[in-house]
Amino acid sequence: MQKKTDAPTAERLCRLDEIADPGARGFDLETDHGPLSVIVVRLGQAVHGYVNRCPHQGTPLETFPDRFMSRDGTELICTTHGARFRAGDGLCTKGPCKDSRLRPAPLVCDAAGNISLTSE
Repeated sequence: MQKKTDAPTAERLCRLDEIADPGARGFDLETDHGPLSVIVVRLGQAVHGYVNRCPHQGTPLETFPDRFMSRDGTELICTTHGARFRAGDGLCTKGPCKDSRLRPAPLVCDAAGNISLTSE
C-alpha cells in the first residue's frame, strides 16, 4: 500500500544561472493533468512562473523558443496580438486583454539555485 502524502511535489526545471538577468525561459512538461507549458522569469535573484497561455485567445506567448521579453526586460510580450505583461506579476498593461493576468505557476528556488515547479 502506498502512503498518502499532502506534501507538495516539485519538478526541477533549471538553475537560476541558466536564465539571463533579466530574462525568461519556457518549459513544456507532462503532468498528471496533461501537458503544461510554463514560463520562468528571472529578475535579479527573484523568479516568477506563469502558464504560457495568453488570456486573450489562449495561444502561447512566444513564436520562437524562449523569446518572451521586451528589449528592456520589464515585460513579457504575446507575439500573437502584442499584449504586454509585467514580468514581476503578469498583469497585462497593453493589448486586447488589458487588466487581465497571466496565470501563475508556483515556483521555488532553493539555496543552490535550482528552480522547480511545485504542485501547490
